Amino acid sequence: MWSQARVPTIRIALSLVVLFPLILTNALLDAADKTAATIFVKDALTTPNQPATIEAKLIGKGLLRNSPLGGEPLELVVDGDVVATTMTGGDGRAFLTYTPKAQGVKPVQVRVGKSPRVDPTEGQANLGVWEKRQPILTIELSSLMDISPPSRVPAIGPRAESKGKPMSEAADELEKLTRFYYRVIYVAPLAQGRDGFQASMEAREWLATHKFPVGYVLPLSPDAKALGDKIDEFQEAGWKTVKIGIGRSKAFAEAFLQRRLDAIMVPEPTKGDVPRKAKVAKDWKDVRKKL
Repeated sequence: MWSQARVPTIRIALSLVVLFPLILTNALLDAADKTAATIFVKDALTTPNQPATIEAKLIGKGLLRNSPLGGEPLELVVDGDVVATTMTGGDGRAFLTYTPKAQGVKPVQVRVGKSPRVDPTEGQANLGVWEKRQPILTIELSSLMDISPPSRVPAIGPRAESKGKPMSEAADELEKLTRFYYRVIYVAPLAQGRDGFQASMEAREWLATHKFPVGYVLPLSPDAKALGDKIDEFQEAGWKTVKIGIGRSKAFAEAFLQRRLDAIMVPEPTKGDVPRKAKVAKDWKDVRKKL
């Protein structure tokens, strides 16, 4: 005969046996109801002790098409700490503000907060924190790539899917330039049907894969006007050291030359594709001699 002390223990054990499947089932149903998602994040640029705005976009993964997810909580994480929170708008976009102190290029993460509707996920980007007196190189992404003929380089391009291997020694030479002196802005062209979030992510992945120096990725429409307007915007905001462009296309070089800024074309283009006053470098080893 069981003792009275053992009876409650057995009842508790039997209760757990009955309840555990129910708890597990409810947890699985909750998980099944949640939407899988992706977070895209753009790079940002600021100066020490000045606020930076980190722009992110939350996209749900559907069976037929992806769609923006509005009304979801996002968190900005820097050095493991949550430094800002916000909600996504109806278009899935969100803006988070953070004020860094130390200069450099700092990795940041944006993740989904506590949401009953969306699976946990995060996206990453870089926050450039530079002094405005530091010299900056603005680099067309295609000038870093080994693009074999007869491929035709777009006005400012090419897009991410056409990226192959980097030009010989481009990463090493650029690392030498940025080690102690220059900061770098990478101009990533927007392809038709793609937005700046995707272009930023794809450019960062390609640069990291091929061990290029970390910089600020700037997605732009592939035309000279968009680049020219952005250069003007930098200048008006006090970034006067944005005055050297290194690119592959004629349109890229002309955007700088039209503003009486320096432009270097690499590799050496075909005859007739070099704008007047543009410098030409046959390869990335030759670029340093032109600066």
